[in-house]
Amino acid sequence: MSADTLLQRINNYANRPDPYPLYAELREAGGVVRQTDGSYLVGTYHEINDVLHDPRISSDQRNLSEPYRVAEEESHPPAFIVLDDPEHHRLRNILTRPFGPPHSPGRVDAMRSEIAKISEELIDAFGDHKRIDVVDDFAYPLPVTVICRLLGVPRDDEPLFREWSTRMIEGADVVPGEDRTARVQASKEAREAMGDYLADLAEQRRGKPADDMLSAFVNEPDPAQRLTREELAVNAAILLLAGHETTVNLISNGVLTLLRHPDQLERLRRDPALMPKVVEELLRYEPPVHLVPIRTPLVDVDVAGTTVPKGVRLVLALASGNRDPRRFSDPDRFDPAREDSAHLGFGGGVHICYGAALARVEAQIALAALIRRLDSPRLTEDPPPYRTSATLRGPRHLWLRGRG
Repeated sequence: MSADTLLQRINNYANRPDPYPLYAELREAGGVVRQTDGSYLVGTYHEINDVLHDPRISSDQRNLSEPYRVAEEESHPPAFIVLDDPEHHRLRNILTRPFGPPHSPGRVDAMRSEIAKISEELIDAFGDHKRIDVVDDFAYPLPVTVICRLLGVPRDDEPLFREWSTRMIEGADVVPGEDRTARVQASKEAREAMGDYLADLAEQRRGKPADDMLSAFVNEPDPAQRLTREELAVNAAILLLAGHETTVNLISNGVLTLLRHPDQLERLRRDPALMPKVVEELLRYEPPVHLVPIRTPLVDVDVAGTTVPKGVRLVLALASGNRDPRRFSDPDRFDPAREDSAHLGFGGGVHICYGAALARVEAQIALAALIRRLDSPRLTEDPPPYRTSATLRGPRHLWLRGRG
C-alpha cells in the first residue's frame, strides 16, 4: 500500500491489536511522510524528539492553516497542554504548585501508601472469582481513584468521569478524510461538563480548604498565581483526564505484556526490585500514548530532509519512535534489562507529561500487587478487544483466569 495512507491505516480499528508493522513501514518510508489529507506523519525517534524540542513547532491548533482546522466555537480558554510558551509556562507553573516540586515536593511520594492500599482493596474485591477483567476491575478504578483524591473529588462522583473521558479521547483522534466535526463537538461538550463540575466543586472549597489540589487552586493567596474560573475548569478537566487514562493503558498493557513474556514475569516474581526498570521498558515497548495528533510549524521547517510547510498538521508517532532500530538495539524485543531506556513514552520538551512521576509510581505499585496476589493468571483472549482510540491505545477489556 502507499505510505500516504499510513495514518488512515493506523487509525483503522482492525490494526489496533498490532500497529507495529505499520510503524515499521513508516520508518522504512523515510520516517516523515505526507498523508492524503496534507498532514505529515513522523515516525523516527530522533526526528520526533527534535520536533518535541523545537520552539518553531506549535502545540496550539489555532496556528493550523484553515484546511486542517475543525470549526469550534470555544466557550473556555484552551488547556495548558495545547498552548505555547509563555502562556503554557505560566499555567503549567500554577498547576504544578500543589502537585510537585519545588512547592509540593513530597506530594507524589506521600501517595505511595494510599496507592498500595487502593491496589490491595481492589484485588481483595476479586474474591474467589476465577475470571476477572483487569481493565474494569483494577486498571481503571485505581488511577481514577488516585487522581480524584488528589483533586478532591468525592468518591461517589467518580463514575461520572468515565463517559466524559471516553468522549474527550475520541475527539482527539485524527483520521485522514474523516469529518471530525461531530466527534470534536461531543468532546467539547464532555470537556465543558467535566470542567464545570470541577469548577463548581472548587468553589465549594473557597475559604474552606482541604488537603487537595482544587482547594489549593481556589485558595491561592498570590494574585499572580490564581486561575480564573474558566482556566480552572478546563485545566482541572485535562489533569483528571490525563491523570488516569494514560495510567489505565500503562497498567493493562503491562499485564498483557508480562503474560505474553512468562520468562520476564517469573524473573520479576523472583526479584521485585526490577519493577522500576520493567515499567520503563513498558513505556518504550507498549506505551500508553501512541500518537501526538496535532503539532504545527510556525514557519517552514526541515524534518529529516523534508520541508514541512507552515501551518500544516504534524502527527508524531511516539510508539514508532520507541521501536526505531536507529535508536534502540533489537527494538521489538521486550527487555527490562535494557540499559538505554530514553523512551518517548511521556513525550518530551516543554510539554513532557505533567503526571509522569505519578504514573510511574502507580504502575510500579499496581503491577507488583497483581503479580504478588494473582495465582497463575492466564489470558482468556489474545489479542484482547482494544479501545477505539489509536492515540491512547490499550485493551478495552483484559480477561484473566486464575484465583486471587
